[in-house]
Amino acid sequence: MILRYTILYVENVAAALDFYEKAFGLERLFLHESGDYGELATGETKLAFSSKALMNQLGKTPGTPEPKSPVFELAFETDDVAASLARAVAAGANKLQDAREEPWGQITSYVSDPFGYLVEICSPIQLPSAG
Repeated sequence: MILRYTILYVENVAAALDFYEKAFGLERLFLHESGDYGELATGETKLAFSSKALMNQLGKTPGTPEPKSPVFELAFETDDVAASLARAVAAGANKLQDAREEPWGQITSYVSDPFGYLVEICSPIQLPSAG
């Protein structure tokens, strides 16, 4: 089994795709002609968006994301956290934590996207050498 995609529920799928393209340099795979579903390439796992209206039609009631009390986060890894953070903020993200070095050697920063989802921008984790 593989993790194929993660779906975020938003009011405006096209706006979400636009933001993630500008903020994180992701490539748009498609936006359905209905405007209710779209996907971005992120490697083997896709980042997808579904409209809240479509989810309501399917009998589901998505909650409202809250970056200060998240139930999950998206994490984007980069070699230049500060530059990636600046790009995300310039694209409309709300900076929650500036880039900082963590005790385990990783650099992390946090933003919330315009839709309320928590996003971590981080460097690769430096694993201890095996040998």
